[in-house]
Order: sequence, then structure tokens, then C-alpha cells
Amino acid sequence: MEGSLCHEFWTDLPAINVWEVYGSLTLAQLVPQLLPQVLSKVELVEGDGGVGTILLVTFPPSGTSGLASYKEKFTMVDNEKYIKEAEVIEGGFLDLGFQKYLVRFEIVGQKDGLTIIRSTIKYKVHAEHASNASLVSTGALAAIADAMTKYIKEQKSPKQASEQTSEEEAPKQKSGEQASEL
Repeated sequence: MEGSLCHEFWTDLPAINVWEVYGSLTLAQLVPQLLPQVLSKVELVEGDGGVGTILLVTFPPSGTSGLASYKEKFTMVDNEKYIKEAEVIEGGFLDLGFQKYLVRFEIVGQKDGLTIIRSTIKYKVHAEHASNASLVSTGALAAIADAMTKYIKEQKSPKQASEQTSEEEAPKQKSGEQASEL
């Protein structure tokens, strides 16, 4: 049995800013920090964030259906189209009778300045374990999209604030200097 689930999250962030997180290892570093109830730990086993990178992903003790961990491998990282795919290669859903479990992230910029974070799960499960397909959910991916959007906005805010402060102080300093010269 094969299937797929898709979740779309809309944000007003530029696609390039979202891809900076999703297209790199930053996503793997941030999820355990921001969403420890989703993933307790993500460790780099091999690679640099490009195709072939392998991560060991560990669930919290009260994790998904008693699953402890799994290894995933990046099978696609397209920095032009903003697409990343990671396939489970050991443990996790494979231990529950799945033949394939792949997560695909697409960061899609819109003409109106909005961006879609499209998260898709594609899976294939042995017929005798078909009932386990009900365990597949985009809930964690939706929570990740929301948390990453908030994180990116928070990171941009202090930077924008300091840039505005610097711009505002520069004219004051010049006018102050001019006043002392008079």
C-alpha cells in the first residue's frame, strides 16, 4: 500500500529566508531546541547537509507509537528550487512494516510576497502492516513549520531593530557634531 500526506503552511517571510533554515542543517539543530516534544535529539552521522547526509533522529520518551529513533538520509537538496527530501534508511517507521518513508520539503515563493512551506510524506507499507499507515501524520511537520516561521521572524526582528537604531543614531551624531562646531 502506498500513500502520501501533504501540509501547507503560509507565511509572509521571503522564500530565501525560509530556505536558509530548511535547506541546511539548521533545521535539524533547531527542532529539538524549539520542539523537544516532537524530537528530543538530532545528531549528524555523516555529511555536511547536502545529498547523502545522514542524521540520527531521536524521539522523546513518550514519542510516536513507541518509536525510539531512526536514521534518515538526504536524497535531494535543490538550492535553486528550494526542495529537500529525506528518506528513512533505518529504524523508525521501517520497524513498523514500512518499505519507504520519505519527507519532502518545498519552499514555494509566491508573487504576492507570501511563501508556502509544503511538507509532504510519501510512504509505502507492506500489506500485512497496512493498518500502520494510520500512524502517518503531518502534525509534527505543521508544528515545525510554525515554530521555524516564528524563529526566523524573531531572528530578523533584533537585527532589523539594531539596523534602524544605527540609522537613527547616525544623523543625531552628525547633527551633534555640527552643533559643537558652532
